[in-house]
Amino acid sequence: MGVRTVCTSVLVAALTAVVAVTIRSGGSEAHPRHLLYWYAAAWVLFAGAVWAVRKVPVRAAVVLVLAGSAALSLAALSGPPRTSSDMYRYAWDGRVQAAGISPYAHPPAAPELAGLRDSWLFPPGPDCSFPDLSTAGADCTRINRPAVNTIYPPVAEGWFLAVHALSPDGARHKPTQIAGALLAVGTSAALLLVLRRRGDPRRAALWAWCPAVSFAAVNDAHVDTLGVLLTVLALGTSVLPRRGALLGAAIAVKLLPAVVLPGALARRGPRDAARVLLPAVLVIALAYLPYILTSGFGVLGYLPGYLQEEGYESGSVRRFALLRLFLPDGVAAPVAVVLIALTALYVMRRGDQDRPWSGALLVTGTALLLTSPSYYWYALLVVALVALDGRWEWLAVPLAGTVLYIGNAMGAHGSWLQSWSYGTAAVTVLAGAALRARAAGRGSGRRAPAVPEQAGADAIGAESASAGAGAGAGVTPR
Repeated sequence: MGVRTVCTSVLVAALTAVVAVTIRSGGSEAHPRHLLYWYAAAWVLFAGAVWAVRKVPVRAAVVLVLAGSAALSLAALSGPPRTSSDMYRYAWDGRVQAAGISPYAHPPAAPELAGLRDSWLFPPGPDCSFPDLSTAGADCTRINRPAVNTIYPPVAEGWFLAVHALSPDGARHKPTQIAGALLAVGTSAALLLVLRRRGDPRRAALWAWCPAVSFAAVNDAHVDTLGVLLTVLALGTSVLPRRGALLGAAIAVKLLPAVVLPGALARRGPRDAARVLLPAVLVIALAYLPYILTSGFGVLGYLPGYLQEEGYESGSVRRFALLRLFLPDGVAAPVAVVLIALTALYVMRRGDQDRPWSGALLVTGTALLLTSPSYYWYALLVVALVALDGRWEWLAVPLAGTVLYIGNAMGAHGSWLQSWSYGTAAVTVLAGAALRARAAGRGSGRRAPAVPEQAGADAIGAESASAGAGAGAGVTPR
């Protein structure tokens, strides 16, 4: 083993230890300050590890990526969920479906479902004063928003049912976490397969070792990871109907993967676009059909209410926070829609057909910068796209969401933290785009004029980087 391989292994081992300590040290509901310190340490070690692995031989790096992904997942499994209670809804929806009831039919607090309640999800007690408990009628529950119907699309619901069916009685939260670990490691393997054909496999470490993956995908077991895996598989295949079907399935897990469609359609004519879009629509329709037959348009669940609730009007978190720094509140939303649409249009007309993840990263990252969500697991898709594309500066987006989420748990008041964290992320993205454009220009200037094809490729790379900077400029204070 070379020195670089040993150094990388030590850094990954240290990162694994920090993740294990973090899981046991606190949570967003209790001792969030402890989380902040350990999260910071994890991100520093992650940066060092991915920097070191660049010089490790490819074969050794592939082993390290998979081994590190598995080790970090095991570390994240060492405790109950620390920063989110969403997995309790997953477990409940699986149980409801196993009883032959549509998860969209009734909220958890409904009396019709009283017979399905157990002491784990509905712990007995005189009151619900503990931070991780909510009130469900006369009962306490670990499920958040127990008075509203589920929000999750049908492929996610099918996943919840499958996890429930494979879970032994009394297993509580652990099967859902193990399922998240399998998805996280599976995504690492999928990235390695794609990058071995069309990139550098060592970049898969950007996903496999990212602290956001350990905490959000495994410990909190967010179902977003299933959508990420399907998206990676979709962008990694060149068979357009298969790409469309996989993207349709990803959208039917969590709606966010719809923003990668412009990248998947980059420089595609109407016929090729139809070969992607029609299978995607068909898969979504087929996934919804059995639930529509039993619940009608109730399949929308709490989605309309959630979108209204997530308008970020609490005073501490605001939607479109960066645009609101220099635009009136009433103008910020339509400007954000226009900027995202223009970015999508640019990617579809000028994107790289052979690297669909590049345009997908630009659109997805821009959308998250503009909306500035406090739920950092929304950016798991960005982490996977960064691994495919290599533009590490976009990792500032999930890092900004993490800072905002933990800061809110610590009681940060006002929108300054949101503006600061996402503003820093936007500046980081712009700086990365400028550096890449400058490097591409220098590389083009050093090329021999006798190789016009390579010079043209460099020019395209510089143009793409400049376009990325231009797209980001719309979301950064001037």
